[in-house]
Amino acid sequence: MTETNKLTPPATAGSTATPNGAAAGETLLEVKDLKMYFPITSGIIFQRKVADVKAVDGVSFRVKRGETLGLVGESGCGKSTTARAILQLYRPTAGSVQFEGKELTKMGGNELRRMRRRMQMIFQDPYASLNPRMSVGSIIGEPLLIHGIAKNKKERQERVQELLRIVGLNPYFINRYPHEFSGGQRQRIGVARALAVEPAFIACDEPVSALDVSIQAQIVNLLEELQDQFGLTYLFIAHDLSVVRHISDRVAVMYLGRIVEIADRNELYENPLHPYTKALLSAVPIPDPVVEAKRERIILTGDVPSPVKPPSGCNFHPRCPIAIPECKEIIPPLEEKTPEHFAACIRV
Repeated sequence: MTETNKLTPPATAGSTATPNGAAAGETLLEVKDLKMYFPITSGIIFQRKVADVKAVDGVSFRVKRGETLGLVGESGCGKSTTARAILQLYRPTAGSVQFEGKELTKMGGNELRRMRRRMQMIFQDPYASLNPRMSVGSIIGEPLLIHGIAKNKKERQERVQELLRIVGLNPYFINRYPHEFSGGQRQRIGVARALAVEPAFIACDEPVSALDVSIQAQIVNLLEELQDQFGLTYLFIAHDLSVVRHISDRVAVMYLGRIVEIADRNELYENPLHPYTKALLSAVPIPDPVVEAKRERIILTGDVPSPVKPPSGCNFHPRCPIAIPECKEIIPPLEEKTPEHFAACIRV
């Protein structure tokens, strides 16, 4: 038996199951009309709510078991907040989050803690996400201790060393501290911590954006290898559209708290429907200078509106090059325009 097979047994020959024992292709996560509003208060002693920051405003999507859904958009559009609301790190203002057929928004206490073993998160900043006062062994071993996975200290140490080997680190680093590692090594420690409880779903919140380009490729390749080995399902959040296309099966585009387009990665990149998606893709450099010189560059005018007071109707209409008067009044639903290609635009 190899080291990587100690955590979860592989699927049997001829089976359609993933390595975690569940059927591939079924819906693992379903998000319906998810909203996450943060209140703005006024006053020092008697505080009262004066407005809301509508960070996530009616997001809906599904993620199938074993796939990777990429989530892209500008900074501040609500990508990270969506991931945290799914994992109930933020309690959603409204909406539904069903994971493995169970409603997470109505869970609490020990029930939610047990469910969190099935879903984990890899954070953006490898420097801030690791406790500098804890050794690597303690950081990775803490989830094992909390969920009662390892029977004793020796078994916990052996499991931590196994996890370090799986993510490509020396198992004898177990007694070192985060400041002794590079950014890429720290992110591998974060990956090992997420893997410790054998999750089915991992939200990757821009896991490579703080790393050098060469290290980014290594982490992305590691995530793909782990997905194949353990049947993991990813929500992969990133700014780099080329990275998202490489790792994702489907891609969702987000703007000002709403999803404006979802499609297969190749379909989205080759045939974008929403004007915001077209503008995003036009900004991605192409290495071929001939193609780069001929393609149309879409420059959006104006600034991104404030989530405190978003525009009426379609959020994108103040910057949209094809907007018509109706766009100010109608909130476009996310509709299937072509098979498995959804867009929220009345002009498409």
